[in-house]
Amino acid sequence: MCRIREELYNLLRAENPMTVRQVFYQLVSRGVIAKTESEYKQTVVRLLTVMRRSGDIPFGWIADNTRWMRKPRSYSSLDDMLEREQEFYRRAIWDDQDVYVEIWLEKDALAGVLFEETGPWDVPLMVTRGYPSVSYLYEAAETIKDQGKPAYLYYFGDWDPSGVDITKTVERGIREFSHGADIEFKRVAVTLQQIEELNLPTRPTKKTDSRSKNFSGESVEVDAIPPLTLRNLVRQSIERHVDRRTLGQTQQIEAAERATLVTIREQMDGFL
Repeated sequence: MCRIREELYNLLRAENPMTVRQVFYQLVSRGVIAKTESEYKQTVVRLLTVMRRSGDIPFGWIADNTRWMRKPRSYSSLDDMLEREQEFYRRAIWDDQDVYVEIWLEKDALAGVLFEETGPWDVPLMVTRGYPSVSYLYEAAETIKDQGKPAYLYYFGDWDPSGVDITKTVERGIREFSHGADIEFKRVAVTLQQIEELNLPTRPTKKTDSRSKNFSGESVEVDAIPPLTLRNLVRQSIERHVDRRTLGQTQQIEAAERATLVTIREQMDGFL
């Protein structure tokens, strides 16, 4: 058990944040544990809980997107507001770019992992949580249509009967509600090529899934892709569309506007 704890620590130190499921698949790939649900629950889940409670690993190394506090943003004072906005102000990157980009994700649990890449690039991370509702697709399509320029949507989801069908459902709904918007939709992961090239751990396809009759072979969860590889796929999907010269101009304007906030705050200090 000490060896497994050491493997957990070294893995997370190198590739955090990860979901618990990602940790499980990485240990399976490395031959540390067997690919069973018992090992997942009794070994990985249990040890990660113990190690976080004991302080052996930081809580921030494990991504958990299932629980969020919902509260309106508020401030202690006007000066506090100006100080925070000065620190966090960002100019919208894609307003000045010739295209618009979104990353779509089937699993909410992985949102914290992918946000490591989408956040710095100001790219929307659209989480479907399985099959998205019609309202969700309609609102997403309205946003894309309002951009008035080519949109590139990159999808990350499981390779199983429902996962493959969700991809088609999302693309079909977005195209239906965007009314002819210029959209390129691409499934980035998981693909059959990745399953073979990365030797991804598989799981038996659920025969209870009504779509399994049109699906052949075993299933693979998107969590099975190594975290660094997964983040690289997200980053590459985004960066191929960035005009660096335009980005530089946007960043210069952002710096000037942030300096303006500093000036406003300094002037306010004289009155408060």
